[in-house]
Amino acid sequence: MAVESVIELVVNGDKKRLLVPANRSLLDALRDDLGLTGSKHGCDVGDCGACTVEVEGIAQLSCVRLAATCDGLNIKTIEGIGSDKPSVVQVAFDECVASQCGYCTPGFVVALEQLFNTQNDPTDAQIKRCLGSNICRCTGYTKIIDAAILARERRMGRVP
Repeated sequence: MAVESVIELVVNGDKKRLLVPANRSLLDALRDDLGLTGSKHGCDVGDCGACTVEVEGIAQLSCVRLAATCDGLNIKTIEGIGSDKPSVVQVAFDECVASQCGYCTPGFVVALEQLFNTQNDPTDAQIKRCLGSNICRCTGYTKIIDAAILARERRMGRVP
């Protein structure tokens, strides 16, 4: 018999109450219980970054985080980024054509948003390190890095 817990999360600013089995990942709770399908199943072992979300402002892999450990925490998914208008990162991804199939894009965007929220003006090396935990099988990363640098430059007011 699986043990279940009632948890409360604040997801993208909205309070949610869920009954989750002890072994349910945060990713499955977000996708299956809350219908937030932007975070993707990739590897399910924490290697690809497609499931990246922010937990209390820190980018984390939701496929290896148990939902029950998130009780009372703030979660931000890709659906919570640019919900009113696209974020600077999302616009840069579009302009640089940094997505091909788009499967990995939510993880990259969430990781970059978290980096920019914690590092005002990250170096190119910090950007590459941040992106290094996400896998893309389509683009070859050049356009993703270009988009990240463009987003940084726009955030800093160095380019329009």
